[in-house]
Amino acid sequence: MTRFILLLATAAFAYVNCAAQQDFKPALQKTFIAFDTTQNMPVKVEQSNKLALIAKKWPDNWETHYYNAYSKAQLSYMETKEEKRDAYLDEAEQELEEVITQLKTENDETHVLSAMIANARLAVKPMNRWQKYGKLFDEHLAKAKELNAENPRIYYLNGTSKFFTPKAFGGGKKNALPYFEKAQGLYAKETGNDISKPSWGKEANAYFIEQCKGEDKE
Repeated sequence: MTRFILLLATAAFAYVNCAAQQDFKPALQKTFIAFDTTQNMPVKVEQSNKLALIAKKWPDNWETHYYNAYSKAQLSYMETKEEKRDAYLDEAEQELEEVITQLKTENDETHVLSAMIANARLAVKPMNRWQKYGKLFDEHLAKAKELNAENPRIYYLNGTSKFFTPKAFGGGKKNALPYFEKAQGLYAKETGNDISKPSWGKEANAYFIEQCKGEDKE
C-alpha cells in the first residue's frame, strides 16, 4: 500500500510539473508577438516588462529568459539615451547567462543572441567600441554557423551589419543583399509555431530586402 501511494504521489508530481512547464508557452508566445510586431516604443517597453515578469514567474525555463534578453537588446537599439541603452544590454546579458545555465550549454541560438548584444553594444559608441564588439559579433556568428549553418538569423544579422556599415568599409545595400537573400530561403523552412524554436527576424529580413532592392541601392 505504501509503495502504491508513493507511486501515485510520484505520478501526480510528474503531471503537475509537466503542466507547469507547459503553462508558460501561451503567455510567452502572446507577449513576444505583441512585443515584436510593434514599433511603438512605449508599447514595446510595456511588453518587454511583461516578458521580464514571465521570466520571473517561470525562471526554470530557458525560453522565458531568452525572449526577455532578446527584448532588452531590441530596446537598446531603439533607445536614444546612452546610459539606458547600456543598461538594457546589461539586463540582456544577465538573462542570456540564465539561458545558458538552464540549457547547460551554448547553442547556435545563444551565440546568435550574443552576437546581437555585442552589435548593440557597438552601436552605442561605434567609434570607441568597434574593435572589441565587432570582433565579438563576428566570433559569435562564426560559432553559431559551426553549430547550425541553417540558422537564418546568422545571415540576417550579417546582413543588417553590412547594411548599416558605410560602403567605404565594405558595407552598403549591395553587399548586404546576399546575406538577406540567404536568410530568406532559410526562414521559409521555419514554421514559427513553437515558441521553443526561435524564429524571429523573418519580417525584418523581408523589409531589408525591399530596401536593398530599391532604386537608391547605395
